[in-house]
Amino acid sequence: MQLRDDRAVIRDLVEDWAIWRDAMIWDRFRQIWHQPGRMNATWFQGTADDFIEVSREGVARGVSILHFLGGFTADVAGTLAIAQTKMTISQRAVVEGVECDVTCTGRFYDFFSVRDGRWGLVERQPIYEKDRIDPVEPAARPELDRELLDRFPVGYRHLAYLQTRIGYTVKPDMPGLNGPEVERLYSRGESWLAGDETVAGA
Repeated sequence: MQLRDDRAVIRDLVEDWAIWRDAMIWDRFRQIWHQPGRMNATWFQGTADDFIEVSREGVARGVSILHFLGGFTADVAGTLAIAQTKMTISQRAVVEGVECDVTCTGRFYDFFSVRDGRWGLVERQPIYEKDRIDPVEPAARPELDRELLDRFPVGYRHLAYLQTRIGYTVKPDMPGLNGPEVERLYSRGESWLAGDETVAGA
């Protein structure tokens, strides 16, 4: 029963992350994390508090990013856990003069621990599996720079393209569906569950 209870608590935190982040309820969003926490994304890598600040700044500039969640699983080893959650990132922006939506599907790969009697998020690393770009107005068609598009992995190349065009520096080696980056992530997860808390966090 305890394992099921732990998984339920972790699932609640994963869902809270998506709701509170997208709704900009930053005080409650901060409570999900064990400080300092670490957030990794295509456009940001740093502490949870810094992520909140740059997200706030982005919203003020009109950056539009939403998150949707799907299936969930978690491996729990005492006071440590690894959770994986199917997710979709949706971002809207003007790309090459055309308003577009980019949809990126993947997984949140999360390092959780119990500290001071409660579960909290220590590090989040998305896994980017596939994406696409669609004009909001179906008749429009953005002319993409193929050289720029090909700089990024297939799992998030359209997302990276959009983010680069609106001024972000995008990390070019995030984990995808397969390859050495995701294998290293899985290895860190195994070490975490084995009790090595040095492999995750800010």
